[in-house]
Amino acid sequence: MRNYRLDNQWDIELSFEEDGTRTACSAWLAGERAPALHGQGAALRQADDRPVYRIGEELAAARALHALARQLRARADGEIGAADHWPSYSGR
Repeated sequence: MRNYRLDNQWDIELSFEEDGTRTACSAWLAGERAPALHGQGAALRQADDRPVYRIGEELAAARALHALARQLRARADGEIGAADHWPSYSGR
């Protein structure tokens, strides 16, 4: 197996907004050659829950990253299908 070096780096950036009961997260890929994809997620705190903001951030981030992953997967599937001229079935 050959070891290939790719001169391509993507970073994931997360941004949070909180209003006391709702935490929203935006996730996007950053990098010179990264696809322009963006995911969003949110978490709601019930009135009787303790205000542990870290938990809301973790849930919102997980949901935003999941949305971002679904978009990236759909993009890859589309590119595979376009290259092969057949629909992609890459194990959804």
